[in-house]
Amino acid sequence: MFLRALISFLMLLPVGPVRADHSSPYLAVSGPCNLVFPRDHGPHPGFRTEWWYYTGNLRSDDGEPFGFQLTFFRSQVSPPGSEQSWPESASAWRTQQIYLAHLAVSDISRQRFHHDERVARGALGMAGAESSDASSTIFLNDWKASIGQSLHQLKASSESIAIDLSATPLKPLVLQGREGYSRKGPQPEQASCYYSYTRLQIRGHIRIDGKNIPVSGLAWMDHEFSSAPLDRDLVGWDWFSLQFENQSELMIYLLRNRDGGYSLQSAGTFVTPAGESLHLTHEAMMMEVLEQWKSPHSDAEYPSKWRIRIPSLEVDVQVVPRIKDQELHTPGSTRITYWEGSVSAGGMVGGDPVMGEGYMELTGYAKPLDARL
Repeated sequence: MFLRALISFLMLLPVGPVRADHSSPYLAVSGPCNLVFPRDHGPHPGFRTEWWYYTGNLRSDDGEPFGFQLTFFRSQVSPPGSEQSWPESASAWRTQQIYLAHLAVSDISRQRFHHDERVARGALGMAGAESSDASSTIFLNDWKASIGQSLHQLKASSESIAIDLSATPLKPLVLQGREGYSRKGPQPEQASCYYSYTRLQIRGHIRIDGKNIPVSGLAWMDHEFSSAPLDRDLVGWDWFSLQFENQSELMIYLLRNRDGGYSLQSAGTFVTPAGESLHLTHEAMMMEVLEQWKSPHSDAEYPSKWRIRIPSLEVDVQVVPRIKDQELHTPGSTRITYWEGSVSAGGMVGGDPVMGEGYMELTGYAKPLDARL
């Protein structure tokens, strides 16, 4: 999942080893990322924004379906090296890093959507990201994601919902774009470093309204970092991660222009059952909105049914939300409204009938996103 909901928040913060532009002191992505693991599971200070994103579809022991989202954002609020000018008696609260997090659980059977948010400075043990030779941990108070060589662990709780999940990769990670270098605009530095785990086996528990529920299922993980500004013509994006029963996966992001069309930098990735990743260009994908849903909260109109075609791969599927209302309102963190939730998919992949599940993110419908990555 790439740019994500952090964008509007970043405009409110004080303002990459190439610089983001001639005047920016932040690090930027303008070519090969040369990612090395497990090191690059951890944080990348010097880049202005970074996020670790988990979404998945689960079932209880008796078959009840659920969806979940756990996201951590890191925002660097002052350029690399600026801390050298801080006074020697700097407050312990002072930091270059702000962390934000979103948690959501979709109760499919009851058509109920729960979500919460957190924000904290990366100081005094309130929030941070740590990395060692064996693992990385991102935390915000008691919300945490730990990434090991063969196991991810996710824990977060709020008043009405909680997750405690272990995730085991069933496939090697996928470097998105060109070996991890993912273009988001016409300029080379309008890009991010981006990788995904496209199929994680989940086991653990969720809690809804005080009830602990053992669950299992599949999840998707994205990790991305960048400093570059978005192209001025963009108002939002549509993102899909789909996991099919034939063990293939599909990721698509559509960058929406002000004129209603899609940017030529829109792209995707198809992962075969054997784990081979195939980069998809804008021209390879055919997208059609079949239905709309209007939010009773924000009055935003979101696409609620899609047809996705990739003729070269004999892909022709329809995607629909498993709950219409999975809209997040985040006044205490990113301060934007966006739709992100569990979806189902069905149709043809490789010319064969197939069913699947996944997640969809829709931004810029409640309000255009005129901001930075």
